[in-house]
Amino acid sequence: YYRGDDPASTSLEQAQMDKKAHLAAKLYLRRPEDNGGKRMKALDIGCGWGGFALYLNQMYDCEVLGVALAPDQIAFCKERAKEAGVGDKVKFALMDYRDVEAEEGGRFDRISSVGLLEHVGTIHYPQFFEHTNRLLKPDGVMVSHCCGRAGAPGFTDAWTREYIFPGGYIPALSELVTQSERYKWQVMDVEAMRYHYSWTLEEWYKRTVMHRQEIVQMYDEEFYRMWLFYLAGAEQSFRNGNMVNWQLQYVKDREAIPMTREYIEQESARLRERGVVPEWRFAEGLREAAE
Repeated sequence: YYRGDDPASTSLEQAQMDKKAHLAAKLYLRRPEDNGGKRMKALDIGCGWGGFALYLNQMYDCEVLGVALAPDQIAFCKERAKEAGVGDKVKFALMDYRDVEAEEGGRFDRISSVGLLEHVGTIHYPQFFEHTNRLLKPDGVMVSHCCGRAGAPGFTDAWTREYIFPGGYIPALSELVTQSERYKWQVMDVEAMRYHYSWTLEEWYKRTVMHRQEIVQMYDEEFYRMWLFYLAGAEQSFRNGNMVNWQLQYVKDREAIPMTREYIEQESARLRERGVVPEWRFAEGLREAAE
């Protein structure tokens, strides 16, 4: 999330922290002292390397369950939680989100998914919105961040489908909203982040070139060229095409959030002041998990 008029002056690490603050603000979480002494429970679907789940715990002292399907990611996440001393509050599980058990009246106060729906596929959207509706408490909030297309539904090109994202599809807003409405979700906030991802992709391209030797040694020259081709094409799609990032906020009860959007910017600013941009280094345990 690149703030201001000069994205080039913002580091990738700073932009990542600012994105976390922006998303967390939309979740409208409360700390225990502001929630009758109870810790809120959050579910992070497609938790990746665990950064957002750990961030939510750090900022709100909430309990978080992160789920994903990649064994290496989950091993890394568990080691991060252990290193941070919060393994009892932030848990990670190698499982499909559809296997997360629901409870009568809802199990979670908040649900997040970042970079997930592009991989779910429109054919599975009904399952996603039906099951998350069962998992969320009546007064809960769900926020989704995903790549999207501004305009009508489309298709995934053959090259990307073959080499980068098998089964992946970048959705139009209409596809997300229509499917969610079928399962009684109410869309409270929609944000189209137009150029942010182009700056991210440009930085990834630069860092890939910087580490060409290591990448070729790990894989081969063909993989390196393929990845550069993907990054370059994706950057232009977000910079000059019709690709965006969608951030959608869903509720089951429209009284779950304040009436106006001021709380989002106010809370995001508060979180940015508290957040510390990390130095990217590996503790020994993290290195072993990554390997």
